[in-house]
Amino acid sequence: MDYKDMDPSTWVVNSGRPPATPSNPVNTPIFPASTFHAGGAYEYSREGNPSASSLEEALGGLEGGDAIVFSSGMAAANSLMDLWPMGSKVIAPTTAYTGVAVRLRELHERGQIELTTCDVTETQVITDLLPDYHILWLESPTNPLLDVAELEVLLTRARDCGVTTIVDNTFASPVRQNPLAMGADFVLHSVTKILSGHSDLLMGAVITSDRTAWEQLQVRRVLLGAMPSPFDCYLALRGLRTLFIRYEKSEYNAITLVSQLESHPNVSRVRYPGWGTIAAIEVVGSADQVCESTRLWTYATSLGGVESLLERRRRWPLESHGVPENLIRLSFGIEHPDDLWTDLNQALSNP
Repeated sequence: MDYKDMDPSTWVVNSGRPPATPSNPVNTPIFPASTFHAGGAYEYSREGNPSASSLEEALGGLEGGDAIVFSSGMAAANSLMDLWPMGSKVIAPTTAYTGVAVRLRELHERGQIELTTCDVTETQVITDLLPDYHILWLESPTNPLLDVAELEVLLTRARDCGVTTIVDNTFASPVRQNPLAMGADFVLHSVTKILSGHSDLLMGAVITSDRTAWEQLQVRRVLLGAMPSPFDCYLALRGLRTLFIRYEKSEYNAITLVSQLESHPNVSRVRYPGWGTIAAIEVVGSADQVCESTRLWTYATSLGGVESLLERRRRWPLESHGVPENLIRLSFGIEHPDDLWTDLNQALSNP
């Protein structure tokens, strides 16, 4: 099947399945094998596995490129960084996912890259810098401040300047945007989160339209030992099947509660781009107390699961100092919005 011939919500349900022949299973089985008989498409599971291939087919079609999955989001990110020549000049968000931000600073301090950070909303600042740089790393919306970049403008300008572009699409997901179609060279995902949607696995993915780059990433995955397990690939594909309906419900909950949070006396600021399943609030009083007082919302890190999570991000020592101490990131699940509001309101009312 060709993903271009159908709606993405249909593709994600039907792709990555075995051939529809008599007695074949409807779902791709789990292949718990470390090695395979020689001479075929698979030889050793560190290099590839049928369970991973089915997931990559589905995910690649959603983003409009070729996908390669990794054992975690950071494994995927580091494999991309491993492709950069020594001395590459990199632009990245001032406030971004902590693991990526820390890793980029580490590479800069070692002298392996030259790093400049920018507010992703400062389009003109970034476009003015691009002619002198090699790599543009973007998040949109950013984690956890929910800033939105003018992706099409930045990606077009970067391509004109010969700059390699990477867009972390974890928050928006293919439901809301397709950076490859806007001109990005690579799309990065933490499959752990919205794509798999059940808080039960760790995985990352990179999708690209550049077949040579895809082959280079395949080599990095093998040499870095970053292949996900067949069981995790099975779980991720099963979770991906319901991406669109989960996203729709979670986004509805986010929009509903954000409208109520904006008038809450103990919320000083709401950060939400108007769409998506993630928001952030800055609270009056103790953010820790709010998080510890919820009964339905779970105080935990990560995001994108069917259950609603909240977290004060500055509890992590390595989180960017640009993130306010009183900021709570909210990941909206698929529960009833009235129940979510009742619980969050009582926690906010006694900070």
